[in-house]
Amino acid sequence: MARVVVVGGGYAGLASAVRLAKLGHDVTLLEAGDRLGGALGRVEREGFTWDAGPTHTMLPAVVRDLFRKSGRPLERELDLVPVTPLRRHVFGDGSQVDLPTGRGDQMAALDAALGSGSGAAWSAYVDAFADDWDALRRDWFERPWSPELAGEHARALLGTRLTLHKVLRRSFKDERLRLVAGFGATLEGHDLRNVPAWVGLWSYVEQNFGLWTSPGGMADVADALVARLRTRRVAVELSTPVVDLEVREGRVAGVRTTSGTVDADVVVVAADPRQLPTLATHVRRTMPAIPPVLAHLGVVGPVPDLPHEVVLHGDPLLVLRTTGGTAPDGAHAWTVLGRGALSEDVVTALARAGVRVRDQVEVRVDRSPLEQVTTWGGSPYGVLWQGRSTVARRLGPRTPVPGVYVAGASATPGAGLPSVGLSAALVAQVVGPA
Repeated sequence: MARVVVVGGGYAGLASAVRLAKLGHDVTLLEAGDRLGGALGRVEREGFTWDAGPTHTMLPAVVRDLFRKSGRPLERELDLVPVTPLRRHVFGDGSQVDLPTGRGDQMAALDAALGSGSGAAWSAYVDAFADDWDALRRDWFERPWSPELAGEHARALLGTRLTLHKVLRRSFKDERLRLVAGFGATLEGHDLRNVPAWVGLWSYVEQNFGLWTSPGGMADVADALVARLRTRRVAVELSTPVVDLEVREGRVAGVRTTSGTVDADVVVVAADPRQLPTLATHVRRTMPAIPPVLAHLGVVGPVPDLPHEVVLHGDPLLVLRTTGGTAPDGAHAWTVLGRGALSEDVVTALARAGVRVRDQVEVRVDRSPLEQVTTWGGSPYGVLWQGRSTVARRLGPRTPVPGVYVAGASATPGAGLPSVGLSAALVAQVVGPA
C-alpha cells in the first residue's frame, strides 16, 4: 500500500483520489480552498445557483467508468438526461440551426437551415474522424501515451503539421459550417491556426455519443464524488495550500504545505503544474488558455423558449446557457460566456442578438478571467494550443520526477470533462494496485 497524496480537489483530484483508494492505496487529498469540486462547483446567490465552471454537459461513458471502478455504478448515484439539440448556432446573417445528435438528423437539420448540400458537407467532415477517434481512443485517451507501443495512425496524428484551420477551409465553402466545427476550440481561446487537425474529432464524438447533463447541474457530479471519498476512506484536508513537492535522493518524498510537510510515496498533482516550482520548470514553454468573460444571471419572469445552449457567432462570440443551475419559481438561472472584442455589457450584447432580458435580471454575478483563474488556481481550459509541439510539452500521466504524476486540464490528454476524467484514469493505470 502506497501513501498517495493528491494535490487539488477539483474533478481531476476527486477522480484520481477515489480511483487510487479503490485500488487499495492510502490516499490523502489536499485542497487549498475551503470546499471541494473546483470548477465543477456551484455559485450561489439569493436563491439562485449556477454551474461555476465551463462545463455543463458530459459524455457519460467516462463518468460511468469512474463510478463503476471506484464503487457503486453511476446510475445509483445520479440521474443523467440527454440534451437535445446539442446546441443552437445563430449566425450574423440571421440564420440559425439547432444541431441534433445522430448523423442523419444532423444532415437534415443543416440542409433545412443552411441550404441543400450543407448536410452532406458536414457529414463528410465528421465521418472522416472515425478512424482518428479509434486510433487516439486506444493510444492517447485510454492508455498512457507510448510512441513505441502506439499504432502508426496515432503517431501520425499527434505529429501532424495539419491544422484545424486548414481542414475547415478545405472542407467547407460555407463560413457558417466552419464556425460550427471550430466552435469548441474557439470558445476555449485557441487560434485554430495553432490547433492540430485531429482536435476536430470532438464533433464526431458528440454526433455519435451525444451530450448528457444532471438536472441539478454538474456540481451534482462533484457532490457524488465527495461522498465517494468518504466511502473509500480518503483523508481530506481543506484550506491547505501546497507550496511545492518534497524531493529526496531524486524521488518524491512528500508535499510541502503552508502547515508543514505531508509524507508521500506517490504524489498526484491534479492542478496546474506551473503552480509548483518543482514542476514549473518542465512546463515553462506552455501557456494557459485564458477563460472567457463569464456572467451568471438570475432572470425573473417569462423568457424565450431556448435550448440549453445558444451560440451567437460573431465578434464577440457569446454563449448563453439556460441550464446547469436552479432558480426560484418563475425565475431562471442563466450563464453567459463572452469571447473576443467584448466592448459592451454581455446583457446588451444579448439584446442585439434578440434575447432582451435586461429589465428581468434580478441577480447577477460577473466573473472575470483573472478571478476564475485565481479562484481555481489555474485555467479550467488547460494549455493553449501552440501547434503540434504542445502535445509533447504537456505533462501526464508521468512526469520527470519519479513518483509524481499529473491529472487535470493542463495534463495529457487535455481539457474538457471527458479528457480530465480520462487523465485520472491514466494516472490510476500507471500507479497500479497496492
